[in-house]
Amino acid sequence: MAEKVIRVDDIDGSEGADVAKRDFEVLDRTFTIDLNDDNYKRLNEMLDALAPFIENAAEVKQAGKGRKSRTAKIKGYTNGDVRAWALREDIEVSERGKISDEVYAAFIEAHPDAKPDA
Repeated sequence: MAEKVIRVDDIDGSEGADVAKRDFEVLDRTFTIDLNDDNYKRLNEMLDALAPFIENAAEVKQAGKGRKSRTAKIKGYTNGDVRAWALREDIEVSERGKISDEVYAAFIEAHPDAKPDA
């Protein structure tokens, strides 16, 4: 049994033989949309008009989520676990802030079940 696929333009809802899945890139990300020839032409014109603005703009990094969301660099353990272990082992570690890579490495070596977070 045969099936017929009817593509519908995602912008104006039109159907037709010229409606197709169209890929386009913005800021090194690829998007796809179903467009007819006219809307695809409009999209390309808008992207061309936008290009100089993007090329001359500076990216604004999103603000961090704050200190409460700090997670350990290893799965199955928290930063608190790493700090408590380090203190028991007389390894110098700060009460707050970044835990050094050396402390993480020593913790992982002492805890074979600890898996580095990718």
